[in-house]
Amino acid sequence: MSWAAHELESYVLQKHIKTKVSFLAILLGCFWPDMISKGTVYGFDAFGFSFHPKNPDLYHRGWPGVGFTHSLMYGVVISLIVLWVFKSRAWALGLLIGHWAHVFTDICDSVGVMLFFPFSTQNYSIGMWAYAAQQGRYGDASAYYSSLGGVWDLFWLGMVLLSWKVLTRNYFFTKVVADDPVWPWFKRRLKMSEVLMLALYRAYFLYGACRIFAWFFWSRFVDKAPLDLSWGGPYWVEKVHAKYPPIGELLLRSTLGAAGLAASMWVLWMVVGRRLWGRAEKHEKARALANAKRASQVPRQKSGRDMAGAKGQ
Repeated sequence: MSWAAHELESYVLQKHIKTKVSFLAILLGCFWPDMISKGTVYGFDAFGFSFHPKNPDLYHRGWPGVGFTHSLMYGVVISLIVLWVFKSRAWALGLLIGHWAHVFTDICDSVGVMLFFPFSTQNYSIGMWAYAAQQGRYGDASAYYSSLGGVWDLFWLGMVLLSWKVLTRNYFFTKVVADDPVWPWFKRRLKMSEVLMLALYRAYFLYGACRIFAWFFWSRFVDKAPLDLSWGGPYWVEKVHAKYPPIGELLLRSTLGAAGLAASMWVLWMVVGRRLWGRAEKHEKARALANAKRASQVPRQKSGRDMAGAKGQ
């Protein structure tokens, strides 16, 4: 699992998507798969209730468990629900992009994800770094930032810095705010100032960057964990890997899973998605016209020259 890339991916993705899409939706989509699983995979004790998964990897990424949150179909279903309820194409698309970015990022660890669930429960992984939730929260952090996982986070930090204009005030108001009706709602209903909105937007970048350096230095100088940048490291973690059947069975599972996913997405689009997308487009146009009408009805504030002329009369 990634520790900071999910915060940083949002800035880069929103910049390079050529259609109108919500930054907040991408960010929420990047968090969405772990909202159920990340807080509980390490176990917890609260109000006399104790929960500690016997096999964190199966609970987090498998079935039965909450591994379905890391499947492509889960993102599709959530996005369709948002499109149906809120009639916002920018939010539906943003959630889907963010969710899928999270899913494909988590393929990099040694356990991977069930890409084609519910049509297949096969996990897919490239094994770039070791999955280490079984080590507990601090052990997981130490393992991640002692391996290529930490390099992955630094890669996304570098990508944001190379795209530094996404953090500027001008980009925020001309692109991020313009593409998402939630920001004007923050300003109108919550009386949020432009300074506060900009600070909130930049906060996720600062949070992700601080996590990278804080956990890296904690791993090096507090936990004193050995650094291992070999593929699949670190060497000192008990490895948990995705289990693969013989190649023939794997190809069959993958083919059936991919076919089932593609067919179900096409059916969902033809039956409900296309209709919801068209309805959302009409709703957005009507809202834009209403906003334009409301703006035209606001009395023009008199300038100093107008007031001086009025006094002269």
